[in-house]
Amino acid sequence: MAERTESSTTIDAAPAAIMAVIADLAAYPQWSEGITSVEVLESQGDRPVLARFVLDAGLIKDTYVLRYDWHGDTSVTWSLVEAGMLTLMDGAYALEPQDAATTSVAYSLTVDVRIPLLGMLKRKAEKVIVDTALLGLKKRVEGDGTRPGQR
Repeated sequence: MAERTESSTTIDAAPAAIMAVIADLAAYPQWSEGITSVEVLESQGDRPVLARFVLDAGLIKDTYVLRYDWHGDTSVTWSLVEAGMLTLMDGAYALEPQDAATTSVAYSLTVDVRIPLLGMLKRKAEKVIVDTALLGLKKRVEGDGTRPGQR
């Protein structure tokens, strides 16, 4: 069974503002490292439930489809529907308000690929993905929408 990688950060915003950025999948290429395009395939109200992503993250290049399950402004989970190289990409954001203007955001991710990789290398890749995504989300929500490392 694949292991899950988790990390968290505090963002200076209310959960609704953070979840609005998370739900805007089409904007991910602007702030999420490695994502080059996103096409929302199906929505329910103002939230996407099925989306196709194109990923170019160094050694891992793939086109994949994720299914989303939204729980108001408190959490979202996703799971892999189809992909070329990826065999597993299950994740979640969980938001917990700290006060009126600050929210703790936890991100968890489990990834697996068709090519054999040592467990240690997979965990390191997951950790980089999780940390980069949290940093990008924080910058996007707090007003600096550039990708990490770019200006």
